Amino acid sequence: MSAVEVEKKVEEEESKNVEKSGELLFCGGTSWDVIGRRKGAVEGNLISPTRLRPLVGIDIRFVASGCSSCHCVALDVEGRCYTWGRNEKGQLGHGDSIQRDRPTVVSELSKHKVVRAASGRSHSVVITEDGYSFAFGWNKHGQLGSGSAKNEIEKSPVRCQVSDVKNTACGADFTVWLSCVEGASILTAGLPQYGQLGHGTDNEYNTKDSSVRLAYEAQPRPKAITSLAGETIVKVACGTNHTVAVDANGHVYTWGFGGYGRLGHREQKDEWAPRRVDVFQRQNLLPPDAVISAGSVNSACTAGGGQLYMWGKIKTTGDDWMYPKPLMDLSGWNLRCMDSGNMHHFVGADSSCISWGHAQYGELGYGPNGQKSSAVPKKVEILDGMHVMSVACGMGHSMVIVDRTNVGDRLDQLDVYDGKASVEGSEEPVSGPPVSKQTPKKGASKATQNSKRKKSKDSSDSEDEDDNDGDSEDEDSDESDEQVNGRTEPKRQRGGKASGRGRGNGAKKAAPAEGKGAGRGRGRPPSANKSPKPAQGKTGTGKRGRPRKS
Repeated sequence: MSAVEVEKKVEEEESKNVEKSGELLFCGGTSWDVIGRRKGAVEGNLISPTRLRPLVGIDIRFVASGCSSCHCVALDVEGRCYTWGRNEKGQLGHGDSIQRDRPTVVSELSKHKVVRAASGRSHSVVITEDGYSFAFGWNKHGQLGSGSAKNEIEKSPVRCQVSDVKNTACGADFTVWLSCVEGASILTAGLPQYGQLGHGTDNEYNTKDSSVRLAYEAQPRPKAITSLAGETIVKVACGTNHTVAVDANGHVYTWGFGGYGRLGHREQKDEWAPRRVDVFQRQNLLPPDAVISAGSVNSACTAGGGQLYMWGKIKTTGDDWMYPKPLMDLSGWNLRCMDSGNMHHFVGADSSCISWGHAQYGELGYGPNGQKSSAVPKKVEILDGMHVMSVACGMGHSMVIVDRTNVGDRLDQLDVYDGKASVEGSEEPVSGPPVSKQTPKKGASKATQNSKRKKSKDSSDSEDEDDNDGDSEDEDSDESDEQVNGRTEPKRQRGGKASGRGRGNGAKKAAPAEGKGAGRGRGRPPSANKSPKPAQGKTGTGKRGRPRKS
């Protein structure tokens, strides 16, 4: 099959998926201002898949979040764009920095039909039906692709300097666009610090001649990756600081930050330009309907026969996978869609929805009686038998779109979340008290409050991951970049304090609450290695291993 035919087939697959629509369900944390930052009581977690009041009955066809995003984007069949969540840098596109707990239409995009979207740590990018791209949010590193990084924050949509765009993906502070232009099928803009833009450089320079402080030159103008000029890139996914792409021939390329083996090259070296992953060639090329995904510290794709391969840091304990290995738990399942959050994964397969990973806010959707985290793929029982059309994972939350046909009244039995009225007076204040359906969640949030100490214990598990804890965006300049990958990332120095230690101080604060290990500031508190055990014990049934088909 020629590259052109393959590209057409991929586009057909995507347009088929896009035309379908369904009901959006959400699970995970809703305290947007504290997620990943581990300060203050975290309440209001939705631990079962829940409907969102403003989107009940709305035909949603696409959802987006990112492994370092504390905000969400949803698109309906009319092309309207809804955003909600954290908004400190204007990443919701409403012209202000007021947090939204309810999905709210981005009014400035109303004259466009939006068909695709992606979100980074503090920015969002959308694509319209006519191939234009708009972006909003934080632009310190030029990640909006507007051609200038002069305005550090853009609270309303600005035009990206790209055309004929068909897809987009966002890392923490960079953006990737796929276009139909021959010889420039993939373009990138934003932070080049680990080579995640793929241009063969990290654009590093000394801030002053006499200073040892390093900075990275912003790249605000989207630039085509020259080493891929001869290939047609058809799929792309971004982790916090790395990129995974697939060409029309089924080859996989990765580049960017190499820690934990997330690039799949059997080494932890950063790659400043696209490098082909040697596992996926000859008899194991990716088919046109392959699914790819990138989490904070890992990557995944389906290859020949639909087998899911993963690489990088797969679990909070144990060895990292330095090259792609098949995840045998999901052998035989027909995977339609997949996304990865900070350290959790969601998959839509056959008539089931499967999730696994390390979770703190109920983002796996197992419900009040289920375990909090799972080292192995496990069915989300409440969604069993439903056709999941699309999934998206963010920092501490997950979203799925389920087909309304053949589910009877099962959707009506799910909770409906009204959202909290914004302290600063959001556009959509909640009228009256929440509906009675939400009562179980209040109880759950009380339970959450009571288990605050336990939360602080478990939260220390992701000490090593690229979580948003370092997302201290309210602090000056590069602090948020510097704390992305914990203490493993090179060249991190700020005010004489390594970023990993900054996080260790957070652990120090949490430790007295646990009543032990108060003297251990750096690294994981002693509770870190213990937390997975209760999770496994909770299974009780002994049914570990692969989820069973019904």
